[in-house]
Amino acid sequence: MTIAIYPGSFDPITNGHLDIVRRASAIFDELILGVYDRPEKRLLFSTEERVKLAREAVSTFKNVRAQAYSGLTVDFARKVGAKVMVRGLRMSSDFEREFEMAMMNKKLAPDLELVCLMASLQYQFLSSSLLKEVAQLGGCLEDMVPVNVANALRKKFAPSP
Repeated sequence: MTIAIYPGSFDPITNGHLDIVRRASAIFDELILGVYDRPEKRLLFSTEERVKLAREAVSTFKNVRAQAYSGLTVDFARKVGAKVMVRGLRMSSDFEREFEMAMMNKKLAPDLELVCLMASLQYQFLSSSLLKEVAQLGGCLEDMVPVNVANALRKKFAPSP
């Protein structure tokens, strides 16, 4: 049984992330969406909120689950018994960053393999950062996030009474 992890901050999870989940879940026996607890960026959603949104978004996949983790991703992989790390690539700048991380992860965990899936065309532009900006400005979120995430974004950016 091959277990894979798909780590990220998922702030919030997007349809681009779910496209990678769909494709990776067809390859591996089990896919664990690792929601990183403390990324080096300012987050809109708490760890608990991000995990909840991710769990709801992946609930239709029988072999996928979401859970929070902290510390080194390679340690998380070992803890859950993963042999593979899945990453999504949208553009060449993603490749450069992922390549650096892949080399460090290979040094730290030589037995952990990396599988990169290219973003589908309709999601190559999509990032959580851009999405949050669109949501904050009241833009249309259709086809970019699951309904539960769109609702959570609207609630976060709703005007205060």
